Amino acid sequence: MSNYHIKHLEEYYQVYRKSLRDPETFWAEVAEEHFMWRKKWDNVLSWDFTKPEIKWFEGAKLNITENCIDRHLRNRGHKTAILFEPNDPNEDAQHITYKQLHEKVCKFANVLKEKGIQKGDRVCIYLPMIPELAVSVLACARIGAIHSVVFAGFSASALSTRINDCEAKMVITSDGSYRGAKTIDLKGIVDEALEICPGVHTVLVAKRINSDIAMKDGRDLWLQPLLDEAYKDCVPEIMDAEDPLFILYTSGSTGMPKGMLHTTAGYMVYTAYSFKNVFQYRENDIYWCTADIGWITGHSYIVYGPLANGATTVMFEGVPSYPDFGRFWDIVEKHKITQFYTAPTAIRALAKENLDYVTNRDLSSLKVLGTVGEPINEEAWHWYNDHVGEKKSPIVDTWWQTETGGIMISPIPYSTPTKPTYATLPLPGIQPALMDENGLEIKGNQVDGRLCIKFPWPSIARTIYGNHKRFKETYFSAFENKYFTGDGALRDEVGYYRITGRVDDVIIVSGHNLGTAPIEDAINEHPAVAESAIVGFPHDIKGNALYGFIILKETGEYRDRDNLSKEVNQQITDRIGPIAKLNKIQFVPGLPKTRSGKIMRRILRKIASKDTSNLGDTSTLLNPEVVQEIMDKAL
Repeated sequence: MSNYHIKHLEEYYQVYRKSLRDPETFWAEVAEEHFMWRKKWDNVLSWDFTKPEIKWFEGAKLNITENCIDRHLRNRGHKTAILFEPNDPNEDAQHITYKQLHEKVCKFANVLKEKGIQKGDRVCIYLPMIPELAVSVLACARIGAIHSVVFAGFSASALSTRINDCEAKMVITSDGSYRGAKTIDLKGIVDEALEICPGVHTVLVAKRINSDIAMKDGRDLWLQPLLDEAYKDCVPEIMDAEDPLFILYTSGSTGMPKGMLHTTAGYMVYTAYSFKNVFQYRENDIYWCTADIGWITGHSYIVYGPLANGATTVMFEGVPSYPDFGRFWDIVEKHKITQFYTAPTAIRALAKENLDYVTNRDLSSLKVLGTVGEPINEEAWHWYNDHVGEKKSPIVDTWWQTETGGIMISPIPYSTPTKPTYATLPLPGIQPALMDENGLEIKGNQVDGRLCIKFPWPSIARTIYGNHKRFKETYFSAFENKYFTGDGALRDEVGYYRITGRVDDVIIVSGHNLGTAPIEDAINEHPAVAESAIVGFPHDIKGNALYGFIILKETGEYRDRDNLSKEVNQQITDRIGPIAKLNKIQFVPGLPKTRSGKIMRRILRKIASKDTSNLGDTSTLLNPEVVQEIMDKAL
């Protein structure tokens, strides 16, 4: 029996039981059989959640890029490692082989060294989804520098906050980026950010849109001429298992973003293992995750997980709506994509469009469909299953977080029977627990509670960079000796998990705990509704009442609003019960969302509570302008 590649349900249960019985032996076997080590570990695991302190594969020596690139050169040197699909469908796709990737990474690593970057230095990367982004990430890892990628849609203030927090010495950016029919002046945003970042000495600039930009003498350098002159081999820095690999910021619900610090060996082992199983990757598959490398999804499941398995991973520069809403399906057809991983937000947006965009493409190559970023509602799940997967490609509804580093709860395709809206079962090595308000674990099935993890897994974040106290308070103080995810979940009669939303999205109405996700599911099934978000607001009698923000489909725009409101509440009553009916319903043009597609409910809560004096930082939203539009018509 292979622990590494689970192929059926009985095997999953065998492997899962083994991972509970003896976690250290389980992970030692996975790590020993499937990776390249310069020195084996002295100890598999030591941990103490009260501190919290977690160490995996202590004493081991390795370089993650040797595992992602060098070890594939003999047998896969001419295989495509990165398949770059540009924003403009008329521009040729690029196939970068493992051999070419090795040379690109080595050259870039030598440029970094020549510009004074050493092991342990932080490098901020603010690039669009072009090959230089993946290459720069790997070049940092090659020499032991710590990369901190900032999504290239964030504002100058968001960028400067992150640069200063991780004390980056260098920024890697481009002259600009393409986004559908628009171009974005990335270099201008970097210049503005750096006005308050005294620690940055060097800015490397890749050419993408060939715009006319200002270059600051002594700081800014064009990247390509430096790469042209760089030597094409670079001896990898030998890292300790627990040396930092990267810092990635996740927005705090209040105040400063949190710089999650991930280390080297455990992260590598877990992302590779989870990629192989959740996507059932086989040699010669063409895998595509539509995320941006600026998010953890891109780190783990565009770069490190796929490359550690010698996979072909697709990088897409564009957006799903350009040049039309068939773009995703054009790419699936063109490159014969076998695994497709995207966000429920994207699925809902595409489901609103004409079905011809999907049905006129050949999607027969697809074997596995995935969703990430939030729980997928039932209507979107069925649309995805029926029209994209044609009921033959299982949907893996993956639950995980920036903090967890890798997928934690997910079906394994062709092994785990899927169930709409359920993330189903934990992956091997993951030990979930549902907790009640008194801090006690809720045993048995058909229960719901707060989702915790009671045993460490290899890719858990080790700290918040520069603020270990905040790390402890945020994740390890709510429940004794457990990692608290911040999410609520229910476990059904067979032990499947369904994520019910952030615990701060659990609203207590008249003494009843109501998760927002099931209510939103019920609303979204109304034929006129495109998307919804529910928040609580103070109510004299109930304590809290429910306020619904609802986006209508085009067909719903012409309907009478009072009738629609009654129909929505009837739908909720039918699905959940009258207790979950909405007191207020506001039809809105859009919802405030982060770049990764999460709805910023704290803003909606403030609007619903008529407390709009301080909405916090809205500059990093995908659509900040929608906030004012919602406020202007708030009930």
